[in-house]
Amino acid sequence: MAGNSSSDALGLQSATALLEMLAARSVSSVELLDHFIERNVLLGDEINAIVSLDLERASELARASDQRRAKKQVGGILDGLPMTIKDAIAVEGLRSTGGAVELAEHVPSKDAEAVAKIKAVGGIVFGKTNLPRWSGDIQAFNEIFGTTNNPWNLKCGPGGSSGGASAAVATGLTPWEVGTDIGGSVRLPAHFAGVCGHKPSYGVVPQLGYIDHVSYGVSDADINVFGPLAKTVDDLELLFDVVSGTRRDIQSGWQLDLPSSRGPAKDLRVASWLDDADCPVSEAVSNVLETAISAIEADGVAVNRSARPDVAFNDVRSVGLPLISAATSPGRTEEELDALRQVVDDPSSDESIRMRAKSSTMSHRDWLLLTEQRDKNRHLWSKFFEGFDVLLAPVAFVSAFEHQHEGTLYTRTLSVDGQTRPYSDLIIWTSQFGYVYLPSTVVPVGWTDDGLPVGIQVVGPYLGDRTTLVFARYLENLLGGYRIPPIANI
Repeated sequence: MAGNSSSDALGLQSATALLEMLAARSVSSVELLDHFIERNVLLGDEINAIVSLDLERASELARASDQRRAKKQVGGILDGLPMTIKDAIAVEGLRSTGGAVELAEHVPSKDAEAVAKIKAVGGIVFGKTNLPRWSGDIQAFNEIFGTTNNPWNLKCGPGGSSGGASAAVATGLTPWEVGTDIGGSVRLPAHFAGVCGHKPSYGVVPQLGYIDHVSYGVSDADINVFGPLAKTVDDLELLFDVVSGTRRDIQSGWQLDLPSSRGPAKDLRVASWLDDADCPVSEAVSNVLETAISAIEADGVAVNRSARPDVAFNDVRSVGLPLISAATSPGRTEEELDALRQVVDDPSSDESIRMRAKSSTMSHRDWLLLTEQRDKNRHLWSKFFEGFDVLLAPVAFVSAFEHQHEGTLYTRTLSVDGQTRPYSDLIIWTSQFGYVYLPSTVVPVGWTDDGLPVGIQVVGPYLGDRTTLVFARYLENLLGGYRIPPIANI
């Protein structure tokens, strides 16, 4: 972890460093919790990342952890570490809304399975972080809690949907976070806020307790995953290890045993796909990514810049985005669904909006046919990763952009390099790999000339999470990784 400051504030340390301090008893759990609360008081109004708190119970758990450590009776590898959880994930006894007014006062009676895993090894959940309604945007704002700001530029958002999570991690309001990702909701915020994020292979982290519609909690959403955000790749892997594993209801017959990395980082076979005519990358982002690839090559790692899978890039528009729209459709109200059906019947409707409408209201037969095409593409990706171990790609075609609250995902636009671009294209580079279930680790690799962070995706074969994490750690060490936003030096 690199920094642009010599600040030694506890909140700006990595989670791994804080756990070492707890183990050495150079800091107590109570002191850590108090520190994070104080930082949230000082920065909360400007950032607005943590939106619900459970301080009484967190304080009680922190005191109990300190007593255990005094008796050398550590309760687990995270014992006494305070942290927050995205508000799309159920936490027992703590308001969990999904960003939706229908659940504005909802308090779950049980934890999401991933949260239960964290608590079982001593983690202390003291708050929830902001997001858009039902995690359905690339910004973090909703009618209940308002807008989360990017610590690098308060006029911009920190990404979405796990935007409160990325902003809180970047500014040291929490040591790390668990977010969700269906179209890029871990990876995009990591890129926009300058932190690390890992989107696991689909199915390796239990997602029961994901609040994506009112009657949530009894089934897994297609494509969606739970994944960590943190300051360092070491932190990502530690938290990933805690939350990954089989669901409770199948543990009697199934266990997760992810393969080790395919090798040391510098021995891996690396390809890069840094631009595509279907979704051109801005000059500012492209410059940072090209500099990063040149640094990798100068360090002795060969990068194949032309290798591509036999999957058409724009399949993400005809297969990936429709599957994502279908997976998010349970959050639509009946009124919204009626309106979408009218759009389907209107041939004059905008093409992107009509695609969304068709996907949200499609028949089961149509969904199965799309899934068949998805499975064909998964086989083609598997074939690609027989010849390569990781693929480096953009996270988004731009860096952080100014807040946009009017319109929707499919009606907003962005002005980039003198051109008007569809706002919905923000999820093209992330959805490209998400709908086919591949793991992807994001790490900061540089900053634009106007001071905004840029991340890169390290994509690997299905279940190749260890490999993407190993190469992301190499990039972090080579290029510096996380930096402290100036606003966080308090």
